[in-house]
Amino acid sequence: MRILFTGGGTGGHLFPLVAVAKQLKNIYPQNEDRLEMFFLGPDDFSKNILEKEGIMTKTILAGKIRRYFSIKNIFDLFKMPFGFLQTLWYLYLWMPEVIFSKGGYGSVPVVLVAWFYRIPVLIHESDTIPGLANRLAAKFSKRIAISFPSAGKYFPAQKTALVGNPIRQEIIQACTSTNLKEKEKAKNVFNINSQKPVIFVLGGSQGAQKINELISLTLSSLLEKYEIIHQCGFKNFEQIKKETGQLNGYHLYPFLDLEQIVAAFTLADLVISRAGASSISEIAVCHRPSILIPLPDAAANHQRENAFDYARAGATIVLEQDNLTSHMLLNEISKVLENPVLIQKISANAKNFSQPEAAQRIAQALIEMGN
Repeated sequence: MRILFTGGGTGGHLFPLVAVAKQLKNIYPQNEDRLEMFFLGPDDFSKNILEKEGIMTKTILAGKIRRYFSIKNIFDLFKMPFGFLQTLWYLYLWMPEVIFSKGGYGSVPVVLVAWFYRIPVLIHESDTIPGLANRLAAKFSKRIAISFPSAGKYFPAQKTALVGNPIRQEIIQACTSTNLKEKEKAKNVFNINSQKPVIFVLGGSQGAQKINELISLTLSSLLEKYEIIHQCGFKNFEQIKKETGQLNGYHLYPFLDLEQIVAAFTLADLVISRAGASSISEIAVCHRPSILIPLPDAAANHQRENAFDYARAGATIVLEQDNLTSHMLLNEISKVLENPVLIQKISANAKNFSQPEAAQRIAQALIEMGN
């Protein structure tokens, strides 16, 4: 079977694709030659991540329409027809049985050409409010999978199903079977020797400038009581490293690979994060207490909606960036980590919210559609 993946280039788009690809390989464990996987999308940081999973990767020119004035919009308009022609060629060359799209501007030409070739498409919407790409793609897709119940109102009910957000199996396994031996192994990943509670600061694949600033301002106070694992993003790493130096108990990384992200979730007593759908899904499947700080200028304000949808389940605390100070953040951290009853309650609600079987359900649906 030939399956094609497409989507934007952020971790929020790519890692769910990886999770589904792994499940597809589990279904074909003895006959992987029967499974061929391809990726077609924009030239971001996708190639290395996807090719490790045996996915042949090709890039196309993809135009991004920004919801604000930018000279880049003009240049991107010229990219679109070229990307469409590239997609026509690659899909004709590969002719997959089915396509899985995670949305994002890079997926639009792929979904349109798939409709032209009559290739069935399953799209997945991670957020509470769908992006423009998926709203368009929904008209040309056979099935639609969503992560939040509130997203269902934007799509035709007869082809929409609530399945959750695909999470890499390694994260699910580590978070659902944590024991003392695994915790000690995770500590070795970060060279942690103390018995202090661990705060995992997760800025997403692009980092989070405001969260980075708040952590820097509160770092000396935090390190008195906690170990900090901080993923700050590549563009912020050198500056933060220069400002903070080599502080005992502070573990700063530009980006975490799979082993590190598994270890970080294994150790985390509290996660501080943006409110991207993939981050929320990973926090939920690991049943970790969290403080979410939504990106205020995210498209359609979807991070804020994601965060409050999750908070309505009693699974997190939401702090809005515009009114947030370092003192307020310290207070909220203390409120959570010094209250075992609250930790237990939030963790239980996070577990109830999670849907660890999402990747498997999508993989099975793709095989049914392809057949």
